[in-house]
Amino acid sequence: MAALSSPTRQRPTAREYQAIVTGRLIESRLTPNAISLTGLALCLGAAALIWTDHIFLGGLAFVFGSICDTLDGRYARTSGKGSPFGAFLDSTIDRVEEGVVLAAVAYRLAIDGEELAVAAVVVAVLASLLVSYTRARAEALGVECKVGIADRLVRVVILSAGLILVGVDLLIPAVYVLAGLSVITVLQRVFHVRGELVARNAASPTG
Repeated sequence: MAALSSPTRQRPTAREYQAIVTGRLIESRLTPNAISLTGLALCLGAAALIWTDHIFLGGLAFVFGSICDTLDGRYARTSGKGSPFGAFLDSTIDRVEEGVVLAAVAYRLAIDGEELAVAAVVVAVLASLLVSYTRARAEALGVECKVGIADRLVRVVILSAGLILVGVDLLIPAVYVLAGLSVITVLQRVFHVRGELVARNAASPTG
């Protein structure tokens, strides 16, 4: 008599794992603000590591801090634990995280005498702030403004790649790409908002 074979147990998919983790988080006392502050602490640590010339380790810390940054908003929506202040805090922390890490990168590049790259970092910082500002101002005018080739996720990926692959001299090229794409994104958003407002005025009976 043949032995009965036990049913094959399928491994959970990535989406199922995500649902399990999300469920556990919702059941916990963890708040979205705590995740945001954890991401901030990791990015501050990343800046300190980069400042002291531990660029690869700083890149890893920046990656993990950025992962927290992507989780907090999603967790706030799915758990029902979000708040208007939490959304404000998350947006503010995003700017701080990006700014301090880029400031540390600029310091290291200045130590190495890479003046043009330092200027590119300054452009990247200003442009990244303007990417966020243009969206906020557009939404205040009632215009959705998520257009552009370099949103925060793209900028994080570019900077993370440059930091982690510093051993093959990709940090400076990453800085130039980051600055260029950020400036293009600002222009894309400016022209998008202008087009939307012109179209709104043209459709208005009093326009």
